[in-house]
Amino acid sequence: MSRPEDTLAADVHYDDTEARKYTTSSRIQNIQASMTRRALELLDLKSPSLILDVGCGSGLSGEILSSIEPEEGGPHTWIGMDVSPSMLDIALQRDVEGDLMLADIGQGVPFRAGTFDAAISISAIQWLCSAETSDTSPFGRLTRFFNGLYASLKRGGRAVCQFYPKNDEQRHMITQAAVKAGFGAGMLEDDPGTKNQKLYLVLTVGGGDVQKKGGDITGVVEGMEGVD
Repeated sequence: MSRPEDTLAADVHYDDTEARKYTTSSRIQNIQASMTRRALELLDLKSPSLILDVGCGSGLSGEILSSIEPEEGGPHTWIGMDVSPSMLDIALQRDVEGDLMLADIGQGVPFRAGTFDAAISISAIQWLCSAETSDTSPFGRLTRFFNGLYASLKRGGRAVCQFYPKNDEQRHMITQAAVKAGFGAGMLEDDPGTKNQKLYLVLTVGGGDVQKKGGDITGVVEGMEGVD
């Protein structure tokens, strides 16, 4: 079965029909909620924070960010970026609490330096591995994205990107671009070797635990449920 990332650009694939189908699927809603909560667990935020939601779609992940209880460090304020007008239109119809921006993350992250405390991205960055045009390389798009993301985060900030690489080459290319941008980086796999396998790229901007350990996320995830 072919992946949509391999055949169409995200803004073309997620037209009005696909965007609504995606948003109204109870299965997708549950998966998105679970992965967003896992990303928040890895972010380990202790107080209400300003979060960038990269590839926010129709706001399914953002709803989780807005719903975090004070005893869990929330609720969080968020700004979402997405390349699909149809997805953002549905987010507006659903009256999500975050601010929304129509933007192609492969062209960068257009925010002032040090704007965000943290960032999440659920099932989005693998789209950058497919070139939009013949003169646009996937690594170039990934480089612009991670450079912009790094600049937009505060010192000591953290980002967690859940993604579905097509193969080990894509996985390496994504990680390489993040490290080249300056991030301390580590990869975490939930349920490895199963059809439910989930991959999380944990990134920190200078001053965080990952940087101190030379890119090792052992200290970041130590003691967390389901992590060896």
